[in-house]
Amino acid sequence: MGGMKNFVTLSIFLMFSFFGCATSQLQIPFDRASSQPGTQVSYRGNPVKLLGSPVSVGKPLPSVEVVDAMSMKDVDLSKERGSILLLSIVPSLDTPVCEEQTHYLGEKGDRLPGSVKRITISRDTPFAQKRFAKEAKLMDLQYLSDYKQGDFGKSTGLLTEGLMLLARSVILVDKEGIVRYIQVVPEMTHLPDMERAFARAIELARESN
Repeated sequence: MGGMKNFVTLSIFLMFSFFGCATSQLQIPFDRASSQPGTQVSYRGNPVKLLGSPVSVGKPLPSVEVVDAMSMKDVDLSKERGSILLLSIVPSLDTPVCEEQTHYLGEKGDRLPGSVKRITISRDTPFAQKRFAKEAKLMDLQYLSDYKQGDFGKSTGLLTEGLMLLARSVILVDKEGIVRYIQVVPEMTHLPDMERAFARAIELARESN
């Protein structure tokens, strides 16, 4: 438990230090461009390398286990069938930019069809994710933790070098487990284009009816 607590503390400290998240009121821009998984993103112009095998559109989502924050059970998203998966990937929920992204998913994403499953993935511990969900009153989302070894990040090319946190991203997976949309936010202090992801999710829901 001591090692886990140290990991959480270090992650939050690094996010505050490196991602400018100590300010409570931010004017957060949306990025409409995308970097490629496995390449690099930036923090205020400073390059951050992305580690791992890049996920790509048209290919199956890699098979890797993450932990469901509410049940503490292992989940392999590559085995999910019958739902469109909207994966909102954030570095840490305990920061304003990540919090805003998750509130956007939870509050403005409630207009999405019922076949779209909204999922937040981070390297926060399951306990931190569960606490966030309750405090933010966003219990209708699924929270998955990649806290153990960062295997989800490694398998998708979204693990940031040095910090070993996940790059801010959105991925859409269709009902057959195939990746249909990826945005990796080029600047980590910006938000993804959630409305474009929502529109694509609605298209996928219509196509699969």
